[in-house]
Amino acid sequence: MDPIETNNIRHFHRILYAADATLTCEEKLWHCEIIDLSLRGCLLHFALPWKENLEKLYTLTLQLSEQTQIKMELSATHIVGNKVGFKCEHIDIDSITELRRLVELNLGSSTLLERDLLALTG
Repeated sequence: MDPIETNNIRHFHRILYAADATLTCEEKLWHCEIIDLSLRGCLLHFALPWKENLEKLYTLTLQLSEQTQIKMELSATHIVGNKVGFKCEHIDIDSITELRRLVELNLGSSTLLERDLLALTG
């Protein structure tokens, strides 16, 4: 199997969603760019290489509109220079509802979204 194909075998569909967001942990705040997003995590780009603690939980805030935001608690899973992959450890009901809408709109398929939701709960 081609290495590119192997890397794309995922339980969750990632959507390419370039947007600015903030990541916080305790008293620290980082501005970052979302590269891609899924129901299970995200890939973020930072201005500088990531040198923070991998054991901590971080809070990502993505402001969709003045009234709507997605917040999730994340743990770092891998680092490649300025790009860091994060796994979602916790997300509230309002945020998962907004994230679900965002993923569904970008996937263009409610069937693919339902498959992701089943994988999330399974």
